[in-house]
Amino acid sequence: MKTKSIFPLFLLASTLLTAACVTPTAKQAGSNSSAASDVYKRQQPDLSWADSVGSRQMPGNNLILSANSFGAVADSTVLSTEAIQKAIDSCSVSGGGTVTLQPGYYQTGALFVKSGVNLQLDKGVTLLASPHIHHYPEFRSRIAGIEMTWPAAVINIINEKNAAVSGEGTLDCRGKVFWDKYWEMRKEYEAKGLRWIVDYDCKRVRGILVERSSDITLKGFTLMRTGFWGCQVLYSNYCTIDGLVINNNLGGHGPSTDGIDIDSSTNILIENCDVDCNDDNICIKSGRDADGLRVNLPTENIVIRNCIARKGAGLITCGSETSGSIRNILGYNLQAVGTSAVLRLKSAMNRGGTIENIYMTDVKAENVRHVLAADLNWNPSYSYSVLPKEYEGKDIPEHWRVMLTPVTPPEKGYPHFRNVYVSKIKAENVDEFISASGWNDSLRLENFYLYAIEAQTNKPGKICYTKNFNLSEITLDMKDKNAIELKENEQSNIHFNYAETTPDHRTAGNLAH
Repeated sequence: MKTKSIFPLFLLASTLLTAACVTPTAKQAGSNSSAASDVYKRQQPDLSWADSVGSRQMPGNNLILSANSFGAVADSTVLSTEAIQKAIDSCSVSGGGTVTLQPGYYQTGALFVKSGVNLQLDKGVTLLASPHIHHYPEFRSRIAGIEMTWPAAVINIINEKNAAVSGEGTLDCRGKVFWDKYWEMRKEYEAKGLRWIVDYDCKRVRGILVERSSDITLKGFTLMRTGFWGCQVLYSNYCTIDGLVINNNLGGHGPSTDGIDIDSSTNILIENCDVDCNDDNICIKSGRDADGLRVNLPTENIVIRNCIARKGAGLITCGSETSGSIRNILGYNLQAVGTSAVLRLKSAMNRGGTIENIYMTDVKAENVRHVLAADLNWNPSYSYSVLPKEYEGKDIPEHWRVMLTPVTPPEKGYPHFRNVYVSKIKAENVDEFISASGWNDSLRLENFYLYAIEAQTNKPGKICYTKNFNLSEITLDMKDKNAIELKENEQSNIHFNYAETTPDHRTAGNLAH
Protein backbone atom coordinates (compact mmCIF):
# COMPACT_ATOMS: atom_id res chain seq x y z
CA MET A 1 0.00 0.00 0.00
CA LYS A 2 2.00 2.90 -1.28
CA THR A 3 1.48 6.02 0.81
CA LYS A 4 0.03 8.95 -1.09
CA SER A 5 1.91 12.21 -1.07
CA ILE A 6 2.24 13.35 2.51
CA PHE A 7 2.11 17.10 2.14
CA PRO A 8 3.08 19.86 -0.27
CA LEU A 9 6.54 19.60 1.22
CA PHE A 10 7.88 22.68 -0.47
CA LEU A 11 5.10 24.72 1.20
CA LEU A 12 5.81 23.25 4.60
CA ALA A 13 9.54 23.74 4.21
CA SER A 14 8.86 27.34 3.20
CA THR A 15 6.74 27.93 6.33
CA LEU A 16 9.33 26.41 8.60
CA LEU A 17 12.14 28.23 6.88
CA THR A 18 10.24 31.49 7.37
CA ALA A 19 10.04 30.71 11.05
CA ALA A 20 13.80 30.47 11.12
CA CYS A 21 14.57 33.36 8.79
CA VAL A 22 12.46 36.01 10.47
CA THR A 23 14.00 35.44 13.87
CA PRO A 24 17.77 35.85 13.74
CA THR A 25 19.64 35.35 16.96
CA ALA A 26 20.61 38.37 18.98
CA LYS A 27 24.22 37.86 17.97
CA GLN A 28 23.33 37.87 14.27
CA ALA A 29 20.78 40.68 14.39
CA GLY A 30 23.33 43.34 13.57
CA SER A 31 24.73 41.56 10.51
CA ASN A 32 23.51 42.37 7.02
CA SER A 33 20.30 40.73 5.85
CA SER A 34 21.87 38.75 3.01
CA ALA A 35 24.35 37.11 5.35
CA ALA A 36 21.57 36.18 7.78
CA SER A 37 19.49 34.84 4.90
CA ASP A 38 22.38 32.65 3.77
CA VAL A 39 22.69 31.23 7.28
CA TYR A 40 19.05 30.20 7.44
CA LYS A 41 18.89 28.88 3.91
CA ARG A 42 21.35 26.28 5.06
CA GLN A 43 18.85 25.38 7.82
CA GLN A 44 15.99 24.61 5.45
CA PRO A 45 14.35 21.47 6.81
CA ASP A 46 15.02 18.24 4.95
CA LEU A 47 11.60 16.58 4.66
CA SER A 48 12.50 14.23 1.83
CA TRP A 49 11.87 11.25 4.11
CA ALA A 50 8.21 12.15 4.69
CA ASP A 51 6.83 10.68 1.46
CA SER A 52 8.24 7.23 2.25
CA VAL A 53 6.50 6.48 5.55
CA GLY A 54 3.68 4.02 6.15
CA SER A 55 2.90 0.46 5.14
CA ARG A 56 3.85 -0.34 1.56
CA GLN A 57 1.30 -3.13 1.12
CA MET A 58 -1.76 -4.74 2.68
CA PRO A 59 -2.95 -8.37 2.68
CA GLY A 60 -5.12 -9.30 -0.28
CA ASN A 61 -8.60 -10.77 -0.32
CA ASN A 62 -7.78 -13.83 -2.37
CA LEU A 63 -8.88 -15.98 0.58
CA ILE A 64 -11.67 -15.12 3.04
CA LEU A 65 -12.16 -17.32 6.10
CA SER A 66 -14.85 -16.93 8.74
CA ALA A 67 -13.65 -17.56 12.28
CA ASN A 68 -17.20 -18.72 13.01
CA SER A 69 -16.59 -21.79 10.85
CA PHE A 70 -13.67 -22.62 13.17
CA GLY A 71 -15.90 -22.45 16.25
CA ALA A 72 -15.97 -18.78 17.23
CA VAL A 73 -19.25 -18.03 19.02
CA ALA A 74 -20.98 -14.65 19.20
CA ASP A 75 -21.54 -15.06 22.93
CA SER A 76 -19.77 -12.78 25.39
CA THR A 77 -19.69 -15.56 28.00
CA VAL A 78 -17.82 -18.01 25.76
CA LEU A 79 -14.07 -17.76 25.19
CA SER A 80 -13.41 -17.80 21.42
CA THR A 81 -9.65 -17.27 21.48
CA GLU A 82 -8.74 -20.72 20.16
CA ALA A 83 -11.25 -20.63 17.31
CA ILE A 84 -10.22 -17.16 16.09
CA GLN A 85 -6.55 -18.10 16.33
CA LYS A 86 -7.14 -21.28 14.30
CA ALA A 87 -8.75 -19.18 11.56
CA ILE A 88 -5.78 -16.78 11.55
CA ASP A 89 -3.24 -19.62 11.43
CA SER A 90 -5.11 -21.43 8.66
CA CYS A 91 -5.33 -18.26 6.60
CA SER A 92 -1.61 -17.60 6.97
CA VAL A 93 -0.60 -21.17 6.09
CA SER A 94 -2.82 -20.97 2.98
CA GLY A 95 -0.92 -17.97 1.69
CA GLY A 96 -2.78 -15.15 3.42
CA GLY A 97 -6.09 -13.37 3.08
CA THR A 98 -8.86 -12.07 5.34
CA VAL A 99 -10.33 -13.50 8.55
CA THR A 100 -13.85 -12.31 9.33
CA LEU A 101 -16.42 -12.66 12.11
CA GLN A 102 -20.18 -12.52 11.98
CA PRO A 103 -21.72 -9.56 13.87
CA GLY A 104 -21.85 -10.03 17.62
CA TYR A 105 -19.80 -9.98 20.82
CA TYR A 106 -16.82 -12.34 21.12
CA GLN A 107 -14.76 -12.87 24.26
CA THR A 108 -11.08 -13.44 23.59
CA GLY A 109 -7.68 -13.64 25.20
CA ALA A 110 -4.45 -12.89 23.36
CA LEU A 111 -4.62 -13.19 19.55
CA PHE A 112 -1.59 -13.33 17.25
CA VAL A 113 -2.08 -12.03 13.71
CA LYS A 114 0.28 -13.65 11.20
CA SER A 115 1.99 -12.56 7.98
CA GLY A 116 -0.34 -12.05 5.04
CA VAL A 117 -3.46 -11.95 7.24
CA ASN A 118 -5.99 -9.16 7.68
CA LEU A 119 -8.09 -9.66 10.80
CA GLN A 120 -11.22 -7.81 9.73
CA LEU A 121 -13.51 -6.48 12.43
CA ASP A 122 -16.59 -5.49 10.47
CA LYS A 123 -19.24 -3.09 11.71
CA GLY A 124 -21.28 -4.84 14.39
CA VAL A 125 -18.34 -7.01 15.52
CA THR A 126 -16.98 -6.43 19.04
CA LEU A 127 -14.06 -8.31 20.54
CA LEU A 128 -14.33 -8.31 24.33
CA ALA A 129 -10.99 -8.86 26.04
CA SER A 130 -10.93 -11.44 28.81
CA PRO A 131 -10.35 -9.82 32.22
CA HIS A 132 -8.24 -12.80 33.35
CA ILE A 133 -4.48 -12.22 33.17
CA HIS A 134 -3.73 -15.91 32.53
CA HIS A 135 -5.34 -15.58 29.10
CA TYR A 136 -2.36 -13.44 28.04
CA PRO A 137 0.87 -15.50 27.88
CA GLU A 138 4.01 -13.74 29.02
CA PHE A 139 7.06 -13.15 26.86
CA ARG A 140 9.96 -10.76 26.72
CA SER A 141 9.04 -7.37 25.28
CA ARG A 142 9.73 -3.73 26.11
CA ILE A 143 7.49 -1.91 28.56
CA ALA A 144 7.82 1.79 29.38
CA GLY A 145 11.40 1.86 28.20
CA ILE A 146 12.95 -1.39 29.50
CA GLU A 147 12.97 -4.95 28.22
CA MET A 148 11.28 -7.40 30.58
CA THR A 149 8.78 -10.24 30.70
CA TRP A 150 5.23 -8.98 30.29
CA PRO A 151 1.79 -10.29 29.32
CA ALA A 152 0.77 -10.33 25.67
CA ALA A 153 -1.53 -7.65 24.32
CA VAL A 154 -5.07 -8.47 23.28
CA ILE A 155 -4.00 -8.33 19.62
CA ASN A 156 -0.34 -9.03 18.80
CA ILE A 157 1.62 -8.83 15.54
CA ILE A 158 5.13 -10.09 16.34
CA ASN A 159 7.92 -10.90 13.87
CA GLU A 160 5.50 -10.67 10.95
CA LYS A 161 5.29 -8.97 7.55
CA ASN A 162 2.33 -7.58 5.62
CA ALA A 163 -0.39 -8.02 8.22
CA ALA A 164 -3.39 -5.92 9.22
CA VAL A 165 -6.29 -5.37 11.59
CA SER A 166 -9.06 -3.39 9.92
CA GLY A 167 -12.78 -2.68 9.77
CA GLU A 168 -15.41 -0.60 11.55
CA GLY A 169 -15.81 -2.90 14.54
CA THR A 170 -14.61 -2.55 18.12
CA LEU A 171 -11.89 -3.95 20.35
CA ASP A 172 -13.09 -3.43 23.93
CA CYS A 173 -10.21 -4.30 26.24
CA ARG A 174 -12.27 -3.97 29.43
CA GLY A 175 -9.20 -2.80 31.28
CA LYS A 176 -10.76 -1.43 34.46
CA VAL A 177 -9.77 -4.55 36.39
CA PHE A 178 -6.14 -3.63 35.69
CA TRP A 179 -6.69 0.06 36.47
CA ASP A 180 -8.08 -0.82 39.89
CA LYS A 181 -5.20 -3.21 40.51
CA TYR A 182 -2.70 -0.47 39.71
CA TRP A 183 -4.23 2.18 41.96
CA GLU A 184 -4.23 -0.22 44.90
CA MET A 185 -0.60 -1.15 44.29
CA ARG A 186 0.32 2.50 43.81
CA LYS A 187 -0.85 3.38 47.33
CA GLU A 188 1.17 0.52 48.79
CA TYR A 189 4.31 1.20 46.74
CA GLU A 190 4.40 4.94 47.34
CA ALA A 191 4.29 4.33 51.07
CA LYS A 192 7.38 2.13 50.67
CA GLY A 193 9.33 4.55 48.47
CA LEU A 194 8.76 2.40 45.38
CA ARG A 195 6.87 4.78 43.10
CA TRP A 196 9.57 4.24 40.44
CA ILE A 197 8.83 0.52 40.04
CA VAL A 198 5.08 0.11 40.55
CA ASP A 199 4.31 0.61 36.85
CA TYR A 200 6.55 -2.36 36.07
CA ASP A 201 5.43 -4.65 38.88
CA CYS A 202 1.75 -4.15 38.03
CA LYS A 203 1.45 -6.21 34.87
CA ARG A 204 -1.36 -4.86 32.73
CA VAL A 205 -2.58 -5.85 29.30
CA ARG A 206 -1.90 -3.61 26.31
CA GLY A 207 -4.50 -3.21 23.61
CA ILE A 208 -2.40 -3.82 20.48
CA LEU A 209 1.28 -4.69 20.15
CA VAL A 210 3.17 -4.54 16.86
CA GLU A 211 6.72 -5.75 17.50
CA ARG A 212 9.67 -6.47 15.18
CA SER A 213 7.35 -6.35 12.18
CA SER A 214 7.08 -4.46 8.89
CA ASP A 215 4.34 -3.33 6.52
CA ILE A 216 1.63 -3.45 9.15
CA THR A 217 -1.73 -1.66 8.83
CA LEU A 218 -4.18 -0.84 11.64
CA LYS A 219 -7.22 0.81 10.15
CA GLY A 220 -10.71 1.99 10.93
CA PHE A 221 -11.75 0.26 14.15
CA THR A 222 -12.48 1.50 17.66
CA LEU A 223 -10.08 0.64 20.49
CA MET A 224 -11.31 1.26 24.01
CA ARG A 225 -10.63 0.75 27.73
CA THR A 226 -7.11 -0.67 27.37
CA GLY A 227 -5.50 -1.99 30.55
CA PHE A 228 -2.22 -0.26 29.73
CA TRP A 229 -0.96 1.42 26.54
CA GLY A 230 -3.50 1.40 23.74
CA CYS A 231 -1.38 0.69 20.67
CA GLN A 232 2.39 0.13 20.85
CA VAL A 233 4.54 -0.11 17.72
CA LEU A 234 7.90 -1.48 18.86
CA TYR A 235 11.10 -2.21 16.92
CA SER A 236 9.09 -2.07 13.69
CA ASN A 237 9.24 -0.43 10.28
CA TYR A 238 6.78 0.85 7.65
CA CYS A 239 3.52 0.82 9.57
CA THR A 240 0.27 2.74 9.08
CA ILE A 241 -2.26 3.59 11.79
CA ASP A 242 -5.26 5.05 10.00
CA GLY A 243 -8.66 6.09 11.31
CA LEU A 244 -8.50 4.51 14.77
CA VAL A 245 -10.89 5.84 17.38
CA ILE A 246 -9.29 5.33 20.80
CA ASN A 247 -11.31 5.92 23.95
CA ASN A 248 -9.75 5.01 27.26
CA ASN A 249 -11.89 7.35 29.34
CA LEU A 250 -14.84 5.07 29.92
CA GLY A 251 -15.68 3.72 33.36
CA GLY A 252 -12.83 5.21 35.36
CA HIS A 253 -9.35 6.69 35.21
CA GLY A 254 -7.00 4.35 33.43
CA PRO A 255 -3.37 4.98 34.47
CA SER A 256 -0.77 4.94 31.67
CA THR A 257 -3.47 4.40 29.08
CA ASP A 258 -1.56 6.10 26.28
CA GLY A 259 -3.33 6.20 22.95
CA ILE A 260 -0.60 5.43 20.40
CA ASP A 261 3.06 4.77 21.31
CA ILE A 262 5.73 4.59 18.60
CA ASP A 263 8.73 2.97 20.25
CA SER A 264 12.15 2.63 18.56
CA SER A 265 10.45 2.29 15.18
CA THR A 266 10.86 3.95 11.78
CA ASN A 267 8.80 5.11 8.80
CA ILE A 268 5.44 5.27 10.57
CA LEU A 269 2.30 7.06 9.35
CA ILE A 270 -0.45 8.02 11.82
CA GLU A 271 -3.46 9.68 10.23
CA ASN A 272 -7.17 10.34 10.74
CA CYS A 273 -7.14 9.11 14.34
CA ASP A 274 -9.27 10.35 17.26
CA VAL A 275 -7.55 9.73 20.60
CA ASP A 276 -9.14 10.20 24.04
CA CYS A 277 -7.09 8.76 26.90
CA ASN A 278 -5.60 9.36 30.34
CA ASP A 279 -1.97 9.79 29.36
CA ASP A 280 -0.07 10.78 26.22
CA ASN A 281 -2.36 10.81 23.19
CA ILE A 282 0.29 10.15 20.54
CA CYS A 283 3.70 9.45 22.01
CA ILE A 284 7.15 8.95 20.51
CA LYS A 285 9.59 6.86 22.57
CA SER A 286 12.99 5.15 22.31
CA GLY A 287 13.83 3.43 25.62
CA ARG A 288 14.95 4.67 29.01
CA ASP A 289 18.05 4.80 31.19
CA ALA A 290 20.82 2.21 30.98
CA ASP A 291 18.65 -0.39 29.24
CA GLY A 292 17.49 2.06 26.60
CA LEU A 293 21.06 3.17 25.99
CA ARG A 294 22.07 -0.49 25.67
CA VAL A 295 19.44 -1.16 22.98
CA ASN A 296 20.15 2.22 21.33
CA LEU A 297 17.47 2.13 18.63
CA PRO A 298 16.03 5.48 17.52
CA THR A 299 12.52 6.38 16.55
CA GLU A 300 12.65 8.36 13.33
CA ASN A 301 10.68 9.37 10.27
CA ILE A 302 7.20 9.66 11.76
CA VAL A 303 4.30 11.56 10.15
CA ILE A 304 1.20 12.45 12.17
CA ARG A 305 -1.61 14.18 10.26
CA ASN A 306 -5.34 14.86 10.37
CA CYS A 307 -5.71 13.62 13.95
CA ILE A 308 -7.67 14.83 16.99
CA ALA A 309 -6.38 14.55 20.55
CA ARG A 310 -8.99 14.94 23.27
CA LYS A 311 -8.41 14.37 26.96
CA GLY A 312 -4.83 13.28 27.58
CA ALA A 313 -1.32 14.44 28.38
CA GLY A 314 -0.24 15.70 24.97
CA LEU A 315 -1.32 15.79 21.32
CA ILE A 316 2.22 14.86 20.31
CA THR A 317 4.63 13.88 23.07
CA CYS A 318 8.29 13.03 22.56
CA GLY A 319 9.62 11.15 25.60
CA SER A 320 10.03 10.65 28.41
CA GLU A 321 11.86 7.60 27.05
CA THR A 322 14.52 9.20 24.83
CA SER A 323 17.60 7.00 25.22
CA GLY A 324 17.77 5.78 21.61
CA SER A 325 17.04 9.31 20.29
CA ILE A 326 14.00 10.68 18.47
CA ARG A 327 14.30 12.53 15.17
CA ASN A 328 12.34 13.56 12.09
CA ILE A 329 8.82 13.93 13.49
CA LEU A 330 6.30 15.81 11.33
CA GLY A 331 2.81 16.71 12.58
CA TYR A 332 0.28 18.83 10.67
CA ASN A 333 -3.45 19.43 10.23
CA LEU A 334 -4.11 18.50 13.85
CA GLN A 335 -6.57 19.38 16.62
CA ALA A 336 -6.10 19.43 20.38
CA VAL A 337 -9.31 19.51 22.41
CA GLY A 338 -8.71 19.22 26.14
CA THR A 339 -5.32 17.54 26.09
CA SER A 340 -2.50 18.86 28.25
CA ALA A 341 -0.10 20.20 25.59
CA VAL A 342 -0.05 20.71 21.85
CA LEU A 343 3.61 19.67 21.73
CA ARG A 344 5.27 18.09 24.75
CA LEU A 345 8.96 17.21 25.01
CA LYS A 346 10.13 15.44 28.16
CA SER A 347 13.07 13.44 29.45
CA ALA A 348 15.20 13.02 32.56
CA MET A 349 18.87 13.32 33.44
CA ASN A 350 19.47 9.57 33.21
CA ARG A 351 17.76 9.00 29.87
CA GLY A 352 20.26 10.33 27.37
CA GLY A 353 19.52 10.52 23.68
CA THR A 354 18.55 13.49 21.52
CA ILE A 355 15.16 14.83 20.48
CA GLU A 356 15.70 16.72 17.22
CA ASN A 357 14.11 17.77 13.96
CA ILE A 358 10.57 18.11 15.27
CA TYR A 359 8.15 19.86 12.91
CA MET A 360 4.60 20.83 13.85
CA THR A 361 2.31 23.13 11.89
CA ASP A 362 -1.35 23.86 11.20
CA VAL A 363 -2.91 23.08 14.59
CA LYS A 364 -6.15 24.22 16.22
CA ALA A 365 -6.24 23.90 19.99
CA GLU A 366 -8.70 24.62 22.78
CA ASN A 367 -8.75 23.97 26.52
CA VAL A 368 -5.09 22.98 26.72
CA ARG A 369 -2.59 23.57 29.49
CA HIS A 370 0.36 24.51 27.23
CA VAL A 371 1.03 25.15 23.58
CA LEU A 372 4.62 24.01 24.12
CA ALA A 373 5.99 22.16 27.15
CA ALA A 374 9.65 21.11 27.19
CA ASP A 375 11.33 19.70 30.30
CA LEU A 376 14.70 17.96 30.56
CA ASN A 377 13.99 16.85 34.14
CA TRP A 378 10.44 15.50 34.07
CA ASN A 379 8.67 13.81 37.03
CA PRO A 380 11.62 12.96 39.33
CA SER A 381 9.62 10.59 41.58
CA TYR A 382 8.98 8.37 38.56
CA SER A 383 12.14 9.02 36.58
CA TYR A 384 14.82 8.16 39.15
CA SER A 385 15.19 4.75 40.81
CA VAL A 386 16.32 4.57 44.42
CA LEU A 387 16.22 1.30 46.37
CA PRO A 388 14.91 1.82 49.92
CA LYS A 389 17.32 0.68 52.63
CA GLU A 390 15.02 -2.12 53.78
CA TYR A 391 15.54 -3.87 50.43
CA GLU A 392 19.33 -3.60 50.38
CA GLY A 393 21.04 -6.98 50.31
CA LYS A 394 17.78 -8.77 49.50
CA ASP A 395 16.92 -10.71 46.36
CA ILE A 396 15.00 -8.41 44.03
CA PRO A 397 13.40 -9.05 40.62
CA GLU A 398 15.46 -8.77 37.43
CA HIS A 399 13.57 -5.70 36.20
CA TRP A 400 14.29 -3.94 39.50
CA ARG A 401 18.00 -4.51 38.92
CA VAL A 402 17.65 -3.21 35.36
CA MET A 403 15.95 -0.04 36.60
CA LEU A 404 18.61 0.44 39.28
CA THR A 405 21.53 0.09 36.86
CA PRO A 406 23.31 3.46 36.81
CA VAL A 407 24.23 5.26 33.62
CA THR A 408 27.99 5.63 33.45
CA PRO A 409 29.46 8.06 32.97
CA PRO A 410 26.56 10.23 34.16
CA GLU A 411 27.00 12.59 31.20
CA LYS A 412 25.82 9.78 28.91
CA GLY A 413 22.40 10.17 30.52
CA TYR A 414 22.02 13.86 29.71
CA PRO A 415 19.29 14.36 27.09
CA HIS A 416 19.41 16.98 24.34
CA PHE A 417 16.50 18.83 22.72
CA ARG A 418 17.22 20.76 19.53
CA ASN A 419 15.90 21.85 16.13
CA VAL A 420 12.21 22.24 16.95
CA TYR A 421 9.89 24.11 14.57
CA VAL A 422 6.33 25.02 15.65
CA SER A 423 4.16 27.23 13.43
CA LYS A 424 0.63 28.24 12.45
CA ILE A 425 -1.19 27.39 15.68
CA LYS A 426 -4.42 28.97 16.92
CA ALA A 427 -5.23 28.17 20.52
CA GLU A 428 -8.14 29.13 22.78
CA ASN A 429 -8.46 28.88 26.55
CA VAL A 430 -4.83 28.05 27.28
CA ASP A 431 -3.68 27.94 30.89
CA GLU A 432 -0.03 28.84 30.22
CA PHE A 433 1.33 29.52 26.76
CA ILE A 434 4.80 28.00 27.16
CA SER A 435 6.89 26.11 29.70
CA ALA A 436 10.34 25.46 28.25
CA SER A 437 13.38 24.81 30.44
CA GLY A 438 16.81 23.42 29.88
CA TRP A 439 18.79 21.98 32.80
CA ASN A 440 21.50 24.61 33.35
CA ASP A 441 23.81 26.92 31.44
CA SER A 442 25.68 23.97 29.94
CA LEU A 443 22.62 21.91 28.95
CA ARG A 444 20.15 24.11 27.12
CA LEU A 445 17.23 23.76 24.77
CA GLU A 446 18.76 24.63 21.39
CA ASN A 447 17.43 25.98 18.10
CA PHE A 448 13.72 26.37 18.76
CA TYR A 449 11.60 28.34 16.30
CA LEU A 450 8.02 29.32 17.14
CA TYR A 451 6.25 31.26 14.41
CA ALA A 452 2.77 32.57 13.58
CA ILE A 453 1.00 31.45 16.76
CA GLU A 454 -2.14 33.02 18.27
CA ALA A 455 -3.15 32.01 21.76
CA GLN A 456 -5.84 33.11 24.18
CA THR A 457 -4.08 32.36 27.44
CA ASN A 458 -4.15 33.04 31.17
CA LYS A 459 -0.38 33.31 31.59
CA PRO A 460 2.61 33.58 29.22
CA GLY A 461 4.76 31.03 31.12
CA LYS A 462 8.53 30.64 31.21
CA ILE A 463 11.56 30.14 28.97
CA CYS A 464 14.79 29.26 30.77
CA TYR A 465 18.23 27.94 29.86
CA THR A 466 17.95 28.06 26.08
CA LYS A 467 20.22 28.83 23.16
CA ASN A 468 18.94 30.26 19.89
CA PHE A 469 15.32 30.16 21.08
CA ASN A 470 13.21 32.28 18.74
CA LEU A 471 9.64 33.55 18.79
CA SER A 472 8.21 35.52 15.89
CA GLU A 473 4.67 36.68 15.16
CA ILE A 474 3.43 35.35 18.50
CA THR A 475 0.18 37.03 19.57
CA LEU A 476 -1.16 36.47 23.07
CA ASP A 477 -4.62 37.47 24.21
CA MET A 478 -4.44 37.87 27.99
CA LYS A 479 -6.46 39.76 30.59
CA ASP A 480 -3.33 40.50 32.56
CA LYS A 481 -0.16 41.03 30.60
CA ASN A 482 2.05 39.31 33.12
CA ALA A 483 5.69 39.29 32.31
CA ILE A 484 7.01 35.99 31.07
CA GLU A 485 9.69 34.36 33.23
CA LEU A 486 12.97 34.56 31.31
CA LYS A 487 16.26 33.18 32.59
CA GLU A 488 19.61 32.37 30.97
CA ASN A 489 18.49 32.51 27.34
CA GLU A 490 21.58 32.77 25.17
CA GLN A 491 21.56 34.22 21.63
CA SER A 492 17.77 34.16 21.63
CA ASN A 493 15.03 36.41 20.30
CA ILE A 494 11.91 36.20 22.46
CA HIS A 495 9.14 38.63 21.63
CA PHE A 496 5.36 38.67 22.09
CA ASN A 497 2.59 40.77 20.63
CA TYR A 498 -0.62 41.30 22.58
CA ALA A 499 -4.09 41.21 21.10
CA GLU A 500 -6.02 44.49 21.29
CA THR A 501 -9.04 43.23 23.23
CA THR A 502 -10.84 44.28 26.37
CA PRO A 503 -11.48 42.01 29.37
CA ASP A 504 -15.22 42.15 28.70
CA HIS A 505 -14.94 41.10 25.08
CA ARG A 506 -12.42 38.31 25.06
CA THR A 507 -13.75 35.62 22.74
CA ALA A 508 -12.25 33.23 20.27
CA GLY A 509 -13.13 35.64 17.53
CA ASN A 510 -10.99 38.34 19.08
CA LEU A 511 -7.73 36.57 18.38
CA ALA A 512 -5.55 38.63 16.11
CA HIS A 513 -5.24 37.53 12.50
